[in-house]
Amino acid sequence: MKTLEDLREFYNTTLLADLEVLERQRKDVVRKFGYVGIVVLCVAIVGVLFLGSSMAGQPLVILFPIVLSAIIGGVICYFLSKGYVTEFKSVVMRKIIHFIDEGLSYSQESYVPKSVFMTSKIFTRKPNRYKGDDLVVGKVGETSIKFSELNAVYESGSGKNKSRYTVFKGLFFIGDFNKHFAGQTVVLPDTAEKLFGRLGQKLQSLNVFRGQLVKLEDPEFERHFVVYGDDQIEARYILSTSLMKRIVDFKEKTRKKIYLSFIGSMVFVAIWYTKNLFEPRIFRTLLDFEPIKEYFGDLQLVIGIVDDLNLNTRIWSKR
Repeated sequence: MKTLEDLREFYNTTLLADLEVLERQRKDVVRKFGYVGIVVLCVAIVGVLFLGSSMAGQPLVILFPIVLSAIIGGVICYFLSKGYVTEFKSVVMRKIIHFIDEGLSYSQESYVPKSVFMTSKIFTRKPNRYKGDDLVVGKVGETSIKFSELNAVYESGSGKNKSRYTVFKGLFFIGDFNKHFAGQTVVLPDTAEKLFGRLGQKLQSLNVFRGQLVKLEDPEFERHFVVYGDDQIEARYILSTSLMKRIVDFKEKTRKKIYLSFIGSMVFVAIWYTKNLFEPRIFRTLLDFEPIKEYFGDLQLVIGIVDDLNLNTRIWSKR
């Protein structure tokens, strides 16, 4: 496992030259943003003055040029920054990932397919808006892994009746568990029992779409999670005392909502994030170790699932 000292040395000896080139590109993008902002402001002012004189008493109409100018400015800024973002990921993120583990490959525009996402059985709602990026694939020790950022959304209705529900947003990880499971075991955040106590336990048991509620003899684990499965014995076999402790430790380390499932011969892990993790910030200098440390930390977190769940210890043989 790479340390912060290793990262700092890598930053100074390998990354800094690339970052200096990208920093000049970033400043150029910011300067162009300024020009766009001035033009957008001027157009909005002219539009407001024109409509204000011809449509007095209709304040909502006067807002139209402001909103339209802001949308157009946002689209222009997106395309102005797209090349910079692509270059940053191609150079910096790729090098950081290879620094962490040379056995990993990176594809900035690829992501975990929807079919694999649904195979995990973690989320029962099938999204109709599904996208992602930053796919990492390879082996850590003896364990094959794959993960990417995902944004899965379900939309229904139209116009005023349109509703939007975020099924999942964050990092989605798949790892080889080296054991074929006959059934399906799903581990979810235990929100019902936290909110409703004994009534929450009753609500959990009525969740017929999830299979059987699996009760485990670990109060700390059950304080954080609820488990469903179609094979009680196999679920308890998978979720050994040591693995339950590792999952709890991982949850406390991430301080995020996490979900797991054990299906086929794979473990699926979903870590909820509200932000895009590996996007460079346009208005933040690259010549600073802190943002690089943040990217490194987020990547180490998900790649470290292999060690956190002890996946490289082949206690079973796959069959």
